[in-house]
Amino acid sequence: MTSRALLRSAALATLLVLGGTLTACAPSNADATDASDGSGSEVDAATATSAEDFGGIDGLIAAAKEEGELNVIALPEDWANYGEVIAGFEDTYGITVNSASPDASSAEEIQAAENLAGQDTAPDVFDLGTAVALENTDKFAPYKVETWDDIPDENKHPEGLWVNNYSGIMSLGYDSDSLPEPKALEDLLGDDYRGAVVLNGDPTQAGAAFAAVGWISALNGGGVDDFGPGIDFVGDLRKAGNLLTLDPTPATIASGETPAVFDWSFNNVAAATDKPSWKTTVLPGAAYVSFYNEAINKDAPHPAAARLWQEWIFSDEAQALFLEANAVPVRVAALTESGAADEKLIEQATFGVESADWVSPDEAQTEAANAVLAERWAATIK
Repeated sequence: MTSRALLRSAALATLLVLGGTLTACAPSNADATDASDGSGSEVDAATATSAEDFGGIDGLIAAAKEEGELNVIALPEDWANYGEVIAGFEDTYGITVNSASPDASSAEEIQAAENLAGQDTAPDVFDLGTAVALENTDKFAPYKVETWDDIPDENKHPEGLWVNNYSGIMSLGYDSDSLPEPKALEDLLGDDYRGAVVLNGDPTQAGAAFAAVGWISALNGGGVDDFGPGIDFVGDLRKAGNLLTLDPTPATIASGETPAVFDWSFNNVAAATDKPSWKTTVLPGAAYVSFYNEAINKDAPHPAAARLWQEWIFSDEAQALFLEANAVPVRVAALTESGAADEKLIEQATFGVESADWVSPDEAQTEAANAVLAERWAATIK
């Protein structure tokens, strides 16, 4: 698991995200963006807003294959089945995917794009938590995939600057060999959890940690419109000696270094593969859900491949791969209707939590939470 974090609750009820100074050695962006649409005309891939600008999906595929590469960032192979998603893209289109900094946070994805701007190693696409995505829309290129109509309006920017992709439920994973099963949030303040409890990253930078504080707030008398009680509880964990300031990974979970982890359900469930004693629970009360957001870097060095990646991400094949990893894909309603999604997998991915108990911040609540975290977080964990 690594540090990574818009959906509105109503949308989920309907359907159930580093810099360097390397020298560019590939053609410049301006040289790389002109591509044939298959009819002899030239297309500026960097300004294309749909496959139609290439004369159709076949023209886009041809343009992307001509570029031959795609740069992704912050996509660990064990995160929401991204290993299979990347492999599927490479196998389907014969395009090499260069995966950089898999452990980067959402904020670090943006930093990398800024630091590597104009270079062939810059990220082509982003996978971002909501808070970071909303703060950086000026860095995204608008694009509407062919399955656009299957995606609820609540789950996409009107022009396609960002589009929700997959979601999980915030959960608590724990080593059942060394810790008792937590039944309520307050249990984590007990002696059994001394030096054991971690968040997946810094909530001012990482979507998973942001969501963890939001969920804790909802369980501690606050909610998505008031992150204060969540920050207060993390402070209580620190004072009790139960907060561990170490970023969890599959290795730290397997070794027992991080015995209790707040993280997305799909990450905690996946951790049991290497550690059978690892259990995942969603504590009684409100359940926090949120989508990660896909976006194209407006300065992508491989603009056609970036757009083809978006088409792949929102295809039936890739969306089903997310579901296999206990993540809820944004097109799950369409997949269910077409028979491409297994309803048992949907039940498993949501832990059977009723949608009435789901909470998720809207844009204004996200901005307010960011402000509170920026003001209070550093002092809370000192």
